[in-house]
Amino acid sequence: MSTQTTYPATEAAAPRLTRRQRARVSLGIQYALGIAVIGLLAFMTDWATFSAAFLRFDILERMLPRVILIGLVNTIIYATLAFIFAFVVGLLLAVMRLSSVSAYRWLAGAYIEFFRGVPALVVLFMAAYGIPNAFPGFQFPGDKYGMVMVGLGITAAAYMAETFRAGIQAVPKGQLEAARTLGMSHTRTMATIVIPQAFRVVIPPLTNEMILLVKDSSLVYVLGVTAAQYELTKFAQDFLNRSVNATPLIVAALCYLAITLPLSGLVRKLEARYAKAR
Repeated sequence: MSTQTTYPATEAAAPRLTRRQRARVSLGIQYALGIAVIGLLAFMTDWATFSAAFLRFDILERMLPRVILIGLVNTIIYATLAFIFAFVVGLLLAVMRLSSVSAYRWLAGAYIEFFRGVPALVVLFMAAYGIPNAFPGFQFPGDKYGMVMVGLGITAAAYMAETFRAGIQAVPKGQLEAARTLGMSHTRTMATIVIPQAFRVVIPPLTNEMILLVKDSSLVYVLGVTAAQYELTKFAQDFLNRSVNATPLIVAALCYLAITLPLSGLVRKLEARYAKAR
């Protein structure tokens, strides 16, 4: 008589998480850790001391509305003028860089490499004071505004030139060849077909260049501007010296964010629109 050995039934295997479920769990853990760290820092912060050093509302009241009417407005003007100058020069450099004439390519390449390697502060100072010394009697139109337009625009043009070059090269060569087959000149083809299409590609990075110029406008202090020509950083520094408090720097930072955050949102929308168009 044979005996039959019985074995205990194995437990059902635990269900495995899908990849999406694991990602959600991981993201939840990250959120929880982030909230815990922020909560711990908030609990440990001496808010009374922090507010006294960085959040003095009486100083904010003294800064308003001049921080907006002078500092913020001048910052936008400086950045816009430099952007226009850099846009024109950068586009010209990009066309030269792609030219069939070797001298044009060499000049554009030398300009781009030089001004991308030199600090913007040095270029601004040398452009503002070196040009009038090199050409006696020369005066910038708009005084300090013209100095800033050229000084900041020279450096920004070197970066924009590479952006334009990449955009032009992104246009299919077949369109250029088709236009030339129809009898259009190279200049007309670039102006009416290639460059307009390249603009669609380069608008997002050009907006980023505008954001960088907004922040680079803080270098204007080296030009010895008057009170009416103060940009945000110089305006805040003046109040900082008088109040011996860091609140003006916080106010200036918030004003910069009021400019750059909408521009950053515009970049994201333009990039999403361009991705859909492709």
